[in-house]
Amino acid sequence: MEFLKLAEERFSVRNFSNKKIEEDKINKILRAAQVAPTAKNNQPQKIYVLKSEEALEKIKGATRCTFNAPLVFLICANKDESWRSPFEAEYESGEMDASIVTCHMMLEAWELGIGSVWVRHFDVAETKKIFNLPDNIVPVCLLPVGYAAEGVEPSERHMKKKEIKDFVEEL
Repeated sequence: MEFLKLAEERFSVRNFSNKKIEEDKINKILRAAQVAPTAKNNQPQKIYVLKSEEALEKIKGATRCTFNAPLVFLICANKDESWRSPFEAEYESGEMDASIVTCHMMLEAWELGIGSVWVRHFDVAETKKIFNLPDNIVPVCLLPVGYAAEGVEPSERHMKKKEIKDFVEEL
């Protein structure tokens, strides 16, 4: 599929069927994460695949936004592997890198006929606690994925786009 067509057609799915995602498709989504660009190619992403009943119940304890997806990727950044800016002492690239990785995963899922929704509405501290994550691993977002339930449509906000001239300025 042409990239812009793929990007235009993709929308956030917030109602999933209970159909499980095939392992080969999960592996393709994870491959998209592997090839995503990151600062200095440090690849600081750490991805947890939440698909067991126990793991899915745990994440539902940290957010109401799993939308009954049969699988949720918990995308994190490893602070020990993130690039640090020589110009800004406090800046490290982990969150940005994990976001790029998530975008690649989301687009690959759509290409495979699998819906997703980017979720940041969750309790990070609770998530770290319930999954016993080490201090250097920082949850960045959740990506609930699955086959869309019958009749799912994009939200009306999906098609609202600013004009390019409203967010671009030539210098």
